[in-house]
Amino acid sequence: MSIHPVMQRLAEKLNRTDLPPFGPGDTIRVQVRIKEGDKERLQAFEGVVIAKKNGPQGSFTVRKMSFGQGVERIFPFNSKVIDKIEKVRSAKVRRARLFYLRGLRGKAARLKEVDTR
Repeated sequence: MSIHPVMQRLAEKLNRTDLPPFGPGDTIRVQVRIKEGDKERLQAFEGVVIAKKNGPQGSFTVRKMSFGQGVERIFPFNSKVIDKIEKVRSAKVRRARLFYLRGLRGKAARLKEVDTR
């Protein structure tokens, strides 16, 4: 079962090519555009990728700890609010969805870091 060539070309046009390759377990910094009144600024959201959905409507979930409170944010890949993504560090994980991190605190929530130089 193959995709129609016109649909494939359309999907290639829509998908962003400026995003680095990343996966679950990676710590990334997402530069998010925030509009305040008539001004626009960038705000960093840095955390661990706990889930990633591929496809034309793909998205990824980033989790960070903020003042002892877990904060998760879901970003669509093709969102206009994403200015850029930087990969901070990589970790070795054995599953695609890291929802078990929600129940862990402190040192228990650490992931095994991988050197990607």
